[in-house]
Amino acid sequence: MNNQRVWLLNVIRGALIGSGFILPGISGGALSVVFGLYEPLIKFLAHPFKNFRQNFFFFLPVGIGGILGVFGLSFAVSYLLGNYETIVLWFFVGAILGTIPAMWQDSGKRGRSKLDIGLMIIAFICMTLFLKFGLSNVSQIDANLWSWVLAGILIGLGLVIPGLSPSNFLIYLGLYKGMSDGIKTGDVGVLLPLFIGVVLVIALLSKVMNWLFEIAYSKLFHIVFGIVMASTIMIVPTDYHGIGMMGIVAAVVLCILGTILGWKMSQLEQVVSK
Repeated sequence: MNNQRVWLLNVIRGALIGSGFILPGISGGALSVVFGLYEPLIKFLAHPFKNFRQNFFFFLPVGIGGILGVFGLSFAVSYLLGNYETIVLWFFVGAILGTIPAMWQDSGKRGRSKLDIGLMIIAFICMTLFLKFGLSNVSQIDANLWSWVLAGILIGLGLVIPGLSPSNFLIYLGLYKGMSDGIKTGDVGVLLPLFIGVVLVIALLSKVMNWLFEIAYSKLFHIVFGIVMASTIMIVPTDYHGIGMMGIVAAVVLCILGTILGWKMSQLEQVVSK
């Protein structure tokens, strides 16, 4: 695979991961796992100066794609979610479905025990229950400097802890629209505290996650696998009222395209890692 194609596909992967910080129900961390970037990204964030040049140029197109995903979707998110949410979400479901075989293979590349399977099932059940019932008691807060720092912390957690969708929390806290508008308009009063919050989480938790991967790779990856599966089920659309037959056809087509893209991305990850 030539370098230009790898570079372009890494931009696409980054854009999809970036979209996970904007689209409700989607986790940027989960998508980084889906596209085979989570473990190397955590290692890079935990030890940024180790193999810096190599890691920098590998993640540069991913970062560019992430910025495009975040800022591009901030302009389109209101329109897409207001008119085509059911159809669009099927694309992301398909993208995840296409990578399941590669994710399963990666989770067991250092062995797979009954305990690992048990932890995966427990993680799946706990995350499903949390996403379904755990957010119902969250109260809305006023938008100010500290609330945007909190929003940045939630976004950082969505990157470091796969399966957590920061947008879900932000919607319940009443900060989602303000964040989206702030990103769209380039409001420094929103962007700067968001950045500070993200950096705080990365600085505090990336080394912890990297250490956990080093001492318990199989167990942690199976837990992550369970969390990703739970978050995927929770974004499967259930309301098809008003989309019509053409909408259903479009959802099927997007799901197929997403599956193909996910499969291609997982193949790219295997080629790059060789």
